[in-house]
Formats: sequence, C-alpha cells, structure tokens
Amino acid sequence: MTLQETTIDRSCGPSGCEIDWLSSPRHEADLDVEKFTAFAMTEGWGDGLPLIPPTEGRVRMHLSKSGRFPDEVIAVLLPLRTECTVEKIAINAVMAGAPAESMPLLIAAVEAMAESKFELQSLNATTGSVVPAIIVNGPIRHTLKIPFATGCLGGVAGPAPAIGRALRLLIRNVAGQVIDITSQSTYGTPGRVAGIVFGEWEEKSPWAPLGERLGVKGDAVTAYGAMGTANICDMIGNTADHFLQMIGKSLAYPGANGFLPSSQWSETLVAINPVWAEVIGKAYPNIEDVQQKIFDYAAIPIDFLDPAYREPIDRCGRLQADGRVHLIQKPEEVFVMVAGGMGGLHCAMLHSWGTCLTTTKPVRMPA
Repeated sequence: MTLQETTIDRSCGPSGCEIDWLSSPRHEADLDVEKFTAFAMTEGWGDGLPLIPPTEGRVRMHLSKSGRFPDEVIAVLLPLRTECTVEKIAINAVMAGAPAESMPLLIAAVEAMAESKFELQSLNATTGSVVPAIIVNGPIRHTLKIPFATGCLGGVAGPAPAIGRALRLLIRNVAGQVIDITSQSTYGTPGRVAGIVFGEWEEKSPWAPLGERLGVKGDAVTAYGAMGTANICDMIGNTADHFLQMIGKSLAYPGANGFLPSSQWSETLVAINPVWAEVIGKAYPNIEDVQQKIFDYAAIPIDFLDPAYREPIDRCGRLQADGRVHLIQKPEEVFVMVAGGMGGLHCAMLHSWGTCLTTTKPVRMPA
C-alpha cells in the first residue's frame, strides 16, 4: 500500500461525513495559553514562545480551509523520516497562530522543502545557520497579506511571522530538528523561530516573477536555504552598472558558503528594491543579463586569500584562468527578485548553504 492508498470511503469529501478523520493522540491540557505553553514545553513541542492550544475545533477549522483530507501525507520529513500529514500541518499552524487561510501555502511550502534536491536532512543537521526562506508569488500575497514592500524581511505586523513559525514548528515537531541532538548549528538564527516568509513585489518588477521563472506561474512558494539576511547599501551609485557592481562585489565576501571548496553547488538570492530595479530594468530588460552581471562581479582574486586556500579551491575546479574564484558556478544560480521599500539605497542579499538547491511549488487553493 502506498502512502496515498486507503480502504476508507472518501466519497463524502474531506469534511469526513460521520467519520472522525482526526488520528493524532488527544491530550488533556489546560486551555490557558500560559499553562498550555508550559505543558507543551515539557512535552517538547514548543519553541519558547506562547502557543495556542490546538483544540479539536481549531484544528478542524484549519483543515476546512485546506480542502484536503486530514490523513493525506504531504511529505516524509527528514531527519526522522516522519510522515507529515495535513492534520499535522494544521495542528502546528494552530499552535503558531497562523491563520487557517494559510493552509494551502503551508502545504506547498512543506512540499517544496521535502524535495530531495533541497537536502532537508543535511540542512537540519548542519553546523551552519541555515533556515528555509519562503518566497511567495502570485495573488495569494495579497489574500494573506504577505509583506513584499517596506520592512518585508521583518517588522511588518501581519501573519507572515506566524506562518513562518508554523513551518519551524513542523521542522521541530515532525521533522525532528532539535539543537544538540539532530542539529549541530553552531549559532542558529532568529529565523529558526519565526522563519523567513516574504513576497515579491511583482507589480514593481521589470522582469517576470521569480516563481514563474522557476517554473510555476501564479500562486507559488519558493523554498531557498538561506544563511540569514544581510544588507547592501549604496548612497552614491545612480546607474544600473553602479548598482549591479555594488551588489556583486558585496556578495563576494571570502567567508560565504559559496567559496567553500567542499561546495558542489552554490546559489545566491538578491532582493532588489523597486527604485534600483526600475533603473536596472531599463538598462537590462532581460533578467539573464542581470544575472550575468552579478555573476561576473561576485568573484574574488585567489591572491586575496592565504596560499593555503589555493590548492583545495583549484583542485575542485573553482579557480578560473584569470585567477579569480566566483561565488557561484553559473549565472543562472543568481536568483534576482524585486522586494523592499521605495526609499531605495538598500538591497538585501541572502547567501545559500551547501548543496541545498532551491525548489518552487504551486499553491493549490481548495475548490
């Protein structure tokens, strides 16, 4: 029997007719938030922040917005190889405070993170401070009020932090990422509590949306293994080449994971503010030209490093004929999107981790 096969008659639809579809164990717990949070922490379900008790009524409300059967297995999550059902997603979404309407997005995000090329097992176990960043495209950005303008990477009051937190609770409670047990992250990151969830300001972009360029039109989520976020500031430049040079050279700092000789692949993500994007788009209407420019600038001369680094970098084929080492191996591994406020001056860069490769999935809304 496969994961999706069942002997239950489902002709009545996801509502369950007279059958109780919910299969998770019931626990008697105080519904006071503080007392429930203390109880959940002793059970190992919490992240240290207050948790909303996942009562049957709340879980059913979330399930009703998913349009899916509660026992449908969305993915097997690593490192524990646990089946992540729609019901498990709903329970953790309730505890995190994520709105019921976010269930389709959460399901798509789980599907994206579970793709084999995303390397979830390694991402969860590494000494690095990587966290899946979730980028949202399509009309669902407006429906769920996912931030894509001023303050999109943090600080906007809305559901994005709770949605990100729901995914983090799933990684903790279903996948089994626990610090000092299955995860050896040297420092961790605040993103391992609230996640990183933001959208693309498609309406201000001179290029096709990121999700569409990665194969999914309309409502889409892209999972990207981010080593946190960092700022690039330019108060002097006023041309496309000024901005692209500043972006590329800022990306190329020696300690970035992309320069590790052990990295078979590397990617980088750049969120360009709408002011710069307009200038760049007029000069380079083809996104491939933008990627090529950033790729060319995102390199360091091998002589910039101690001689001890030269041999292992050269051995893995990273040293170019001109004596430079590129942060990424190919221009198409530079992911460019438009997001951020209209104040200009700033650009956001999110470096990738290891062999974790970006994945994009459609958000399937219930009929």
